[in-house]
Amino acid sequence: VQLQASGGGLVRPGGSLRLSCAASGFESDYYAIGWFRQAPGKGREGVACLAVKAGRTYYTDFAKDRFTISRDNAKNTVYLQMDSLKPEDTAVYSCNARRMGVDYWGQGTLVTVSS
Repeated sequence: VQLQASGGGLVRPGGSLRLSCAASGFESDYYAIGWFRQAPGKGREGVACLAVKAGRTYYTDFAKDRFTISRDNAKNTVYLQMDSLKPEDTAVYSCNARRMGVDYWGQGTLVTVSS
């Protein structure tokens, strides 16, 4: 299984970014995929995830009104659309997939929200 994340960068407060995570190696759609983040000096926290087979999405409270997770089935790619970004959203965002209790991680991508 491989997860290839991309899309981070520098954005001003109030701006938007879209992160991508291309997944490969899964033999079926019975897995969950999503994003975690780790801000400087803080622990890792979940952001959003999607149960691929069911199509259900889950969000941490801070992400519910500003972030949207979605999937392009043809590309096996999951997106995290982040709007109304705040400085406190600055973090390394990592793509994660879980199947049958096993976690897979992509490389992190840095999101910096600053004026």
